[in-house]
Amino acid sequence: MTQPLHLALDRSVRTPLVDQIRDGIGTAIENGVLAPGARLPSWQDLATQLGVARGTVKAAYEKLADAQLVVASRANGTRVADRPARRAGDADERPDPGSFIDKYLEFMAGPAIFQMGVPAQQSLPAKLFSRVRAHAARAELGAAALYPDPRGEAALRREIAAYLAIARGIQCSPSQVLITGGFAGGLGLALRVLGLDGRKVWTEDPGFPYTRRGLELAGLSPVPVPVDADGIDVHYGVQHAADAAAAVLTPGQQAPLGGTLSLPRRLQLLDWAAAQGAWIIEDDYLSELRLEGRAAPALASLDRAGRVIHIGSFSKTISPTLRLGFVVAPPSLVSRFAEIAACLAPAPASSIQLATAEFLQDGHYLRHLRRTKRLYASQRDGLLAHLRPRVGDAAAPTGLAVLLRLPDGSADVAIAKETAAFGIAPSPLSVWYASPARSRSGLLLGIATAPPKQVAAACDRLLAVVERFRR
Repeated sequence: MTQPLHLALDRSVRTPLVDQIRDGIGTAIENGVLAPGARLPSWQDLATQLGVARGTVKAAYEKLADAQLVVASRANGTRVADRPARRAGDADERPDPGSFIDKYLEFMAGPAIFQMGVPAQQSLPAKLFSRVRAHAARAELGAAALYPDPRGEAALRREIAAYLAIARGIQCSPSQVLITGGFAGGLGLALRVLGLDGRKVWTEDPGFPYTRRGLELAGLSPVPVPVDADGIDVHYGVQHAADAAAAVLTPGQQAPLGGTLSLPRRLQLLDWAAAQGAWIIEDDYLSELRLEGRAAPALASLDRAGRVIHIGSFSKTISPTLRLGFVVAPPSLVSRFAEIAACLAPAPASSIQLATAEFLQDGHYLRHLRRTKRLYASQRDGLLAHLRPRVGDAAAPTGLAVLLRLPDGSADVAIAKETAAFGIAPSPLSVWYASPARSRSGLLLGIATAPPKQVAAACDRLLAVVERFRR
């Protein structure tokens, strides 16, 4: 039996009638209004019904057939093609409520006051960087249509190697530098190269929860190692998991507590790695953004045994929207890194690499970092000036955040969720801990996203919510 169709055409819009007919029937098929096997009116009958030319309907049916939505034959006419059954409510259901990706997107959501992990927008010379990007895009489009070097653009790799020598104390050649899709891309590349499935790996406790999850997804077994004022407790790690195959840590400015790995522990860690044949993955996530004094040299600058894989990114210094990072491979692994990059993880788009290379080469990047550190220091001091008269030493600077300590067991996750309704996004400290026994409560307030004009009102709102949860 021919299936009746109720299509409304709008001749006042620019969309051709052919496309309106095709879209109307296609939507009916996708929504289950027209079931598989249902017979459509002949194109002559539908043309009469709609008051359009028969050729218009015929063209619409041909487009539906090209999309494999209908099947036409002389014997059976035009019928809806067989399709997988559609569950009721699919259009309204979230794919996996409460899933990891939901939590990840919630953690990264913004922009919001006190949000961690993103730079201040006003610190970047946006017009200058836009011009540089436009110039790089034109150069990319004007170049020969060839596959780029999967390790990354030579210009950017040279600039990064030069920058690391000056700012981070790392002596490396451009051939050791590979460009990646941010820190996560660098970590994924390194783990593929090392092939440590099933092995133990030290992680900082507290430490970035999504790095920990990434290690689990890569088939490793994280061993949480406590952190104190001197950084990761290497002695604890040796006592509890001396046979670990790797350690992943943030020695420059520990995430989230902000401490620097002390020299004795750096040497102890390097000795352990050399003796065990283990690898150290250095997450240099804040790079030069140390607000007091000069940043400590990178851990890789002390590595003489070739056991440190250094990973950096431009997410915190320029913008996370770039999704641009880099890995410095030890000499013994350079060929393996290049091979994996070529086959499984090539570098991001050339234009953004070339723009960043020009930004570094012309000195804009170092000037930008100096301005940014001054801005952040000012915003940190302003935030502490609002908090300390009311909470005292419960507020303490930690890298690019201020930690508002709460009594152990406080509902820091619930507090953070409630403040989100007011455009305030502190990070609950407890979620950074892997070990419940060591977990502490608190709120991490990002200073890059604490504009002076809004800090007083945001602090008032935040402390009011905290007080309500204490009752």
